Amino acid sequence: MAEEKHSAETDSNTTLSVSDQMAVRLAKLTRLQQENQDPFEVVRFEVTHHAADIKQQFTELEGQTVTVAGRLMSRRGMGKVSFCDLQDRSGSIQIFSKIDLLGEDRYKLWQTLDLGDWVGVTGEVIKTQRGEISLRSHSFELLAKCVRPLPEKFHGLKDTDTRYRQRYLDLIMNPEVKKQFEARSLIITTIRRILNEKAFMEVETPILNVIPGGAAARPFITHHNALDIDLYLRIAPELYLKRLIVGGLERVYEIGRTFRNEGIDVKHNPEFTILELYQAYTDYQGMMDLTEYLIKSCCEAVNGTLEISWNGQALDLTQPFRRLSMRAAVLQYADVDFDLIADDQAAFALAEERQLEVQPGWHKGDVFNLFFETYVEDKLIQPTFIYDYPIEISPLTKKKPGRPDLTERFELFINGGELANAYSELNDPVDQRARFAAQAAKRDAGDDEANRLDEDFCVALEYGMPPTGGMGMGIDRLTMMLTDAASIRDVLLFPTMKPIDPAAN
Repeated sequence: MAEEKHSAETDSNTTLSVSDQMAVRLAKLTRLQQENQDPFEVVRFEVTHHAADIKQQFTELEGQTVTVAGRLMSRRGMGKVSFCDLQDRSGSIQIFSKIDLLGEDRYKLWQTLDLGDWVGVTGEVIKTQRGEISLRSHSFELLAKCVRPLPEKFHGLKDTDTRYRQRYLDLIMNPEVKKQFEARSLIITTIRRILNEKAFMEVETPILNVIPGGAAARPFITHHNALDIDLYLRIAPELYLKRLIVGGLERVYEIGRTFRNEGIDVKHNPEFTILELYQAYTDYQGMMDLTEYLIKSCCEAVNGTLEISWNGQALDLTQPFRRLSMRAAVLQYADVDFDLIADDQAAFALAEERQLEVQPGWHKGDVFNLFFETYVEDKLIQPTFIYDYPIEISPLTKKKPGRPDLTERFELFINGGELANAYSELNDPVDQRARFAAQAAKRDAGDDEANRLDEDFCVALEYGMPPTGGMGMGIDRLTMMLTDAASIRDVLLFPTMKPIDPAAN
């Protein structure tokens, strides 16, 4: 049994300013370099186990010699016996050190290490008298010097601005944050596994676009010097993916970065990750089934249950997702039946009566959607597919048979926000050109988010695209829901932030 660990943490430099602490640490580094012990000259270190492995396999590993590596996060004891906590990617493990095990010179060096230093340790797996699984150190190697002190341990790193700007510090000081991003990775892995099993092909489409298409959004503009043309960062991969359906690939998907020059809030970041998939010979009903299956599978993978909480709201994913037409939703929550609204003028009058602002170039369908956004969206807490959207706001969607004013489109809403968007894809080239023309009229009326004519896409449709279902879903919002995150910045490793003005400091 090892001696009990000392109860008090020690770091003699904590009363110094950051600059003074850095000076002390740099002086230590200089001495090491002068003694030919420069840690930055270490190029390789063989690790046999991680902290979690040792704890999970203690019965098999007790008494065995293993090698771990990680960051020194705490120290206790300054005499001939000392303890520290070493943090690696899997967690932390206690390191027990004695002067008679390391030798006087090496133990002296061990005692001069600072919190934050990267070290590799070889030793025997033991359990202390208090039952803590530990490593009795036989030897160690300093792998990298932490010359800037970490945030004070007991107060942690709480300031959200610092956490987002310096995510590396957030990951060091707040271990639960790493679990959130591990969950994000698992979500993407789960989606890929399911789609690959269903014979979808993962593809890549251009991020630099000549024409920004596939969504209603403002693009970022850049310039290509060699071609001397302006290009746009893609706002959606949709039109390229549907070209591949024309080419006969039948089932394709892409998980990748998309860029929209819009505002920043708890649900929006200018660059985000989207899943888009397209499947020939199905429709928006087939996309509902697939979307629900993907979300439930990801929830099970991350949480082990389909009953979760998001921002204080209990969500039950065990039941089939509710399916409700937009007309029925507006009738239920706004007490208006838009099938009884005769024309644009009647819709405008109704909006004025409800004190809702109508934009230039709008038609009845735009007002229909305005009523939905105003009266319905925030009421949709449990998973709900809203389907059959007006044609005015769905320029890439097939018309609903018998209802030329509506399209076969759905959006999935959970906890009052949109999570996925899907269509029975429009494959009539003549109709598509007419829809682009209607969008052009909206742009002329001042709507800078309206779709633009993509002539090559229209040409592709003229070669024939089979009936197809397509769906897009934000990976970031899905991760927010499945990890109970309040802001999109919590699930992005490096969210977009306004630079700090050095002159303001």
